[in-house]
Amino acid sequence: MVFLVGARPELFLLDRSPVLGFIQIAVMLVGLAFICIGGYLSLVGLWKGNQLSIAAELGVRLISTGFVIAVFSGLADIFGLGSHPTPDFIPYFGKWQARGVQIAEGFIATGMLMMLPYSKNPLFQTQKPSAKSSDNN
Repeated sequence: MVFLVGARPELFLLDRSPVLGFIQIAVMLVGLAFICIGGYLSLVGLWKGNQLSIAAELGVRLISTGFVIAVFSGLADIFGLGSHPTPDFIPYFGKWQARGVQIAEGFIATGMLMMLPYSKNPLFQTQKPSAKSSDNN
């Protein structure tokens, strides 16, 4: 039902904007929040109860920061920070807001990559030299 409101708000008499308006932006940001929470929970599950590395902890903060940037970029007109403030204009999702949300999604993706447990991958573990290779020297 929520996504139907986001896709077609005119069906519920909620559409005020000829382009992407407040309702669509709000539903988009709620969906992005679900993606961030789901990605975080999935990536924490890969650690199997072990303590997160420093890079993973920074990744969590980068995901959170990216989502805050997306909210403030997407709702800039509503907060009075955009080029179309609410009392004078009907707020809509402009190209600068889209760029801000895309940059924020880049932060979120980088944070999720930082949360991957690279230390558990055999490619990233240091191997002790075996006795066989030391005999050949």
